[in-house]
Amino acid sequence: MARRIAAGAAYGGGGIGLAGAAAVGLVVAEVQLARRRVGVGTPTRVPNAQGLYGGTLPTAGDPPLRLMMLGDSTAAGQGVHRAGQTPGALLASGLAAVAERPVRLGSVAQPGACSDDLDRQVALVLAEPDRVPDICVIMVGANDVTHRMPATRSVRHLSSAVRRLRTAGAEVVVGTCPDLGTIERVRQPLRWLARRASRQLAAAQTIGAVEQGGRTVSLGDLLGPEFAQNPRELFGPDNYHPSAEGYATAAMAVLPSVCAALGLWPADEEHPDALRREGFLPVARAAAEAASEAGTEVAAAMPTGPRGPWALLKRRRRRRVSEAEPSSPSGV
Repeated sequence: MARRIAAGAAYGGGGIGLAGAAAVGLVVAEVQLARRRVGVGTPTRVPNAQGLYGGTLPTAGDPPLRLMMLGDSTAAGQGVHRAGQTPGALLASGLAAVAERPVRLGSVAQPGACSDDLDRQVALVLAEPDRVPDICVIMVGANDVTHRMPATRSVRHLSSAVRRLRTAGAEVVVGTCPDLGTIERVRQPLRWLARRASRQLAAAQTIGAVEQGGRTVSLGDLLGPEFAQNPRELFGPDNYHPSAEGYATAAMAVLPSVCAALGLWPADEEHPDALRREGFLPVARAAAEAASEAGTEVAAAMPTGPRGPWALLKRRRRRRVSEAEPSSPSGV
């Protein structure tokens, strides 16, 4: 199904249903109930985390690395109250520590955005050709599912965004659609349908992004089991957006891929590890595996083969972004 969705996005196919039209009538009442229960209490103000991180680190004459966040409320950090708790701040602090170089964080992420808003966001990012970010992190997809955007349309917009950013010279890491089936107040059968739709979209996003030269990290299965076990800790007060601990969990999953994209991760971890079941796979198979396992990275690898494009599947070790809370950015 993910391969069909991605192919439809690439070749202009029609909307392929994520959960099946026949199921819609069965869950209308649950959808209405979920809307009354979920999202209440969301902080309207998103902390401004933009600025310079690691400003005391020596630069050796090099300008700070530029990190840009794109996507929806998850990329923006909605649901927490302090800038240092947002995923952008956590990634910027972690990247500065690994690179031993300051990092300037920017964000065009928009709470409530669907994938079709990426066209506007990318235009903002590339407005100044001489200031293209070194690395862009995109987190998007949840609103596509809740707004029932056709999956082919969703993946088409994401693929276009990755292609434009990569053509401009930026590395791109995509945090794929989170598992909406872990939201505590969503009941069955809507919970099952939400999980199925989320995972299908995440796998299709992986195919589309990797085929355009980006990397993806599975957030759905990373957050799913942990959110299901600790919903009080990992969800915020609105029962929808992650809490500070939830964002830290997501940042720990994405940071190794951000560093690897910039050539900053240990070289010995860039080779497939058979003990962790890593290796080169057709991109569609790699996407399917990534959609079902926590924190799995998929990156473009070999050219097209008999079974289509190939990708490298990595199950990177998850590490703490920092033992301490990231410091506030300077120059904001």
